[in-house]
Amino acid sequence: MRKYFGTDGIRGRANASPITAEMAVRLGQATGQIFKESGLMRPSVVIGKDTRISGYMLESALQAGFTSVGFYCLLVGPMPTPAVAQLTRSLRANVGVMISASHNPYEDNGIKLFSGDGFKLPDDLERRIEELMDNPEKIQLADAASIGKAVRIDDASGRYIAACKASIPRDFKLDGKRIVVDCAHGAAYKIAPKIFWEMGAEVIRIGSDPDGTNINEKCGSTDIAAMQAAVKEYGADLGIALDGDSDRAILCDENGNEIDGDQIMAAIALHMKEKKILKGGAIAATQMSNMGLANFLEENGIGLTRTPVGDRYVTEAMRANGLNFGGEQSGHLVFMDHGTTGDGIVAALQFLYVMSDRNVKASTLGQSFTKYPQVLRNVRLQGSLSADQVLDRGAVKAVIEESQTQLGTTGRVFIRKSGTEPLIRVMVEAVDPAHVTAYSERIAKTIEANMS
Repeated sequence: MRKYFGTDGIRGRANASPITAEMAVRLGQATGQIFKESGLMRPSVVIGKDTRISGYMLESALQAGFTSVGFYCLLVGPMPTPAVAQLTRSLRANVGVMISASHNPYEDNGIKLFSGDGFKLPDDLERRIEELMDNPEKIQLADAASIGKAVRIDDASGRYIAACKASIPRDFKLDGKRIVVDCAHGAAYKIAPKIFWEMGAEVIRIGSDPDGTNINEKCGSTDIAAMQAAVKEYGADLGIALDGDSDRAILCDENGNEIDGDQIMAAIALHMKEKKILKGGAIAATQMSNMGLANFLEENGIGLTRTPVGDRYVTEAMRANGLNFGGEQSGHLVFMDHGTTGDGIVAALQFLYVMSDRNVKASTLGQSFTKYPQVLRNVRLQGSLSADQVLDRGAVKAVIEESQTQLGTTGRVFIRKSGTEPLIRVMVEAVDPAHVTAYSERIAKTIEANMS
């Protein structure tokens, strides 16, 4: 168990524990000290953020923490999470930091850490950082002459734009395509429309006017209604909805129908196999991915490695098994040949490339398989017990086991605690939609009845 870190960094309500300026200072100091143990001569950290108003506070606090232990802070301002990972490598920095709560509302914020290779930190390193944060007397502050400096990196966006465009063949163009791009009033509000415009598309921008408090509000990958409406209004060929930090994307076809991460993975994985560029003959996807995707992959001779929820675990499985593609139903898609974390912009570019190569519309490419009926219920913790304690209750364990037994091979139950919110997520999928409704309600009600 970790005290501060969850499945995707540290996250919570801004200006309340743990997302406070004090914590951010200690995080910067502890992370800096641990990375300096390898004998760095001029240690540096890339710090990016999304558009939340609390980002200013956390950016300044992290800057203070890192500079106090001798780090140079390379500040890139509002920037997608995958851009921070890419810039950490490009700028030869030792650490990367992204200030964002991803798809959460503006009241929340979070901090994600990357090592110099652009990958998220492993659990054991996060535990070491936490231990040092809770023992500030062990922090070794730099002497006056060795305090770090902070500089703004003016060409950060250009570096990332070039990296995105390099992920597809050089001769690929989007001439004649009309695309709706919903930036969720988030980190990609300038970069994403510019990339697709430079590729030749006519871009209809929505969700691109951040004010510090409207990130993810009725827009973006978790609320795609605005994107769908715009696609139909403007007769667009594709809709792209990013989340607040642009590490995920949900698409919609020319008719306004949703194309989720599973359908994107199916289309791209098959194309990669046919082009003989799918390494390991398999992809990695989380336990949330639909059984329809698993069946599609099996029918097409593509393997599937299941992972815990979180793109960091997808990435770890890809590295362990020599794979170069994987992702999540929610739209986190990792292209290991082009990046080290989920990237919504690259995912959309890859999908558009497959559309062009196959000469098909999004409505054809985005419906590669028939999805099993699936429901996800979020049960909010209300009582005195933690999620682990609730899930360990005898009645809860019994109803989960009974439900899976009764579904047999015709369905699947997956229960997990959220790593970012006080929720227990109940997912049920089955051939029969009535079973999906009945079993998910039964499990959710049992969880609610055992919270205290």
